[in-house]
Amino acid sequence: MGNRADEYGTDVEIYRRWLNPTIYAETPTGAPAKLLDQLDQLGFERHQFPTPEPVYIWHEVPAHLDSAEQLRMATRAIPSLLLAGYQANCTPGVFDEAAYQQAVHDIRSGTSRQTTHPPGPPATSRRAAPTRRTP
Repeated sequence: MGNRADEYGTDVEIYRRWLNPTIYAETPTGAPAKLLDQLDQLGFERHQFPTPEPVYIWHEVPAHLDSAEQLRMATRAIPSLLLAGYQANCTPGVFDEAAYQQAVHDIRSGTSRQTTHPPGPPATSRRAAPTRRTP
């Protein structure tokens, strides 16, 4: 079962489906456990659908957060993913520029407001900035 990360060849695709308030973070089929764990640590909720191997896994921003906090949480995850060496894309409808800039500032100053563990060594050397796609 393919997904946006498989389609675009990225590590993480953060987006909202048409007419759906849920924000998704999709990883490629067979994504490494380290990436999936990092999304868990960043506050995303892991879901999976049992299919014949491999299992289809995706993450969602928690539904109990209000819509503004959902956007901030999804956007604040991007700098941490990039710092860990992952290629993360986020659609414009989900991207919050102020939250992104604050997350970058927090990482640089060592005052991250997220309750996550520091990212491990880079997974790969990829682009250092998110690209934004429209659905």
